[in-house]
Formats: sequence, structure tokens, C-alpha cells
Amino acid sequence: MTGIIPNPSVFLVMASGQIESAVFPDFEELYCKFSFVHGQDWVVTSGLEEGISQITRKSRDERQLFVWNFPLEITYKSTNPYGWPQIVVSCYGPDMFGNDVVRGYGAVHVPMVPGHHTLDVPMFVPLSTSKLQKFTSWLLGRRPEFVDPKVVAQGEGRDVTRVRSQGHVKISFNVVTRDMKKLGYDVIPSDVTSIPAGTATSVVN
Repeated sequence: MTGIIPNPSVFLVMASGQIESAVFPDFEELYCKFSFVHGQDWVVTSGLEEGISQITRKSRDERQLFVWNFPLEITYKSTNPYGWPQIVVSCYGPDMFGNDVVRGYGAVHVPMVPGHHTLDVPMFVPLSTSKLQKFTSWLLGRRPEFVDPKVVAQGEGRDVTRVRSQGHVKISFNVVTRDMKKLGYDVIPSDVTSIPAGTATSVVN
């Protein structure tokens, strides 16, 4: 029968935006890396899953910001919201010996609600487990860091890792979803009855 559109078997999540800036008062130069992490049922159809920014210096005004405005764009398809994508951000900068060392790790889920979102991501660094390791790390210029930064997005083993909060990163996202409602997933809050004019919210069903 013509004119009948079959029910979709997958939904799409499209996210674009940028890693805007960061605040790390104790450092002068930083760059950042990002990678998207997702569940097994998720497939990237377009965009970049990882990247690295330029090196930037801290602004000289009262804000003391590291500004990157590094673009992000990725599109997923999936049949299951389990394993909703996260973005993992890691920041690096030179120490007194000129070695690049990690200055912070952080992770946050891509917003589930369509529209424009600005996220403030708290960052942290792992700590040495003993005074001897701490001294050795300082002497050799090798600070504790994760072999794979994506471990930040996983809960397993995180409870035994000693960390210290350090700085935060600002990320903006524009999220568009398609066919989620047709598959039974309603990501629009039930208390939202109308969308004010000028609000950047997009849903394609």
C-alpha cells in the first residue's frame, strides 16, 4: 500500500556545539582532548568521535579563561537508550620541566532533551597512592594519569581511585532527536506545555 511510512527501527541523536572554555587558575597554557563514549547499541553515522584542540594561554582579564571554542559534531543511531553517549574531556599543559602532564579529566552525558544546553564539567586529577610515589612522580616529571581517558566515563574501579578536584570546562551542545517518540521514548519533560519564542529547541519525529 502506497503512502504508508513503516515504523522506524532506530532513532537518531544529533549533537553539535563546542568546547568553549575552561578555568584552571594555577596554569598558564592548556590544550584539551575529547572523545565520545557510547554503549554497544549505538553507531556513529557522521561526525568525529575524538579530537584535540589548539594550545591556548590564560586570558589576562579578571576571568582568567582558557578559550578554545573547539567545534563538536556527531550523529548517532541506536535502538536502545542504554549506553547514552558521553563526552570525555582531558586537559593537558606543560609542567616546570616542559613535560606535558594531565591537568584534569571530566565526563558528562550528551543532553537527552533536545535544544541548546550549556554544561559546566567539573574536572579532577588522579593522586599518587603513597608519599614515595608522589615524590617519585615529581622527581621524574611523571604525574599519575589514566592510560585510557575513556575510563573516566565508566563506574567500574572509580571508587578505589584517589582524585582531587581541579578546574572546570564549559561545553555547549545543540541536540536534535529523530523518531524517539515513535519508538516510545519521550524525552520532552511532561511539565513542558509550550516553548517560548526564541528558545533553541528542536525535535524531529
